[in-house]
Amino acid sequence: MKIHIIGGSGTGKSTLAKYISEKENIKWIDTDNYLWKDDSFTVNNPIEIREKLYQSDMASCSSYVASGSIFSWCPKGFSDRDLLVFLSLDEEIRMNRLRNRETERNGFNEMWGDENGRYTNDFLEWCKTYLTEKNASMAGTYAEQTYQITLSKSPVLKLDSSRPTEELYAEILSWFVQ
Repeated sequence: MKIHIIGGSGTGKSTLAKYISEKENIKWIDTDNYLWKDDSFTVNNPIEIREKLYQSDMASCSSYVASGSIFSWCPKGFSDRDLLVFLSLDEEIRMNRLRNRETERNGFNEMWGDENGRYTNDFLEWCKTYLTEKNASMAGTYAEQTYQITLSKSPVLKLDSSRPTEELYAEILSWFVQ
């Protein structure tokens, strides 16, 4: 079982992947661990380090569930997957999840009020461009992920992540027993 889950920030990729990993007893690969040097999410690893981490994971596991994309720096990454899962979520719900996560992680440090009076920061401002960015080479955008889907050699399952994690898992699992 090799599952790769993509979608916008805040759609629940990590939550779903961790759940599948625990239920199926397979490795969870959180691609944030490739991109970021630590849990502060402020300094990127150089591409060479990301590639080494990715290669190490691929060499050490025969089954995995990966959350997040590495397409911008490793376009052929996870190409051995059995299934690509794309998570979508209503934009207002997604942004509320992200605002809550950001304030849980950092409090209100380095946040300010946006044009609607909601707390924001640089990351949240970037997240607002998920649907509006049209350049498919821009990492972490709907345009990039749509492009990944068109190139995918594996089947693609599109799911609304407003549904309970257990339901999403059951739908993914049912794909494997078809």
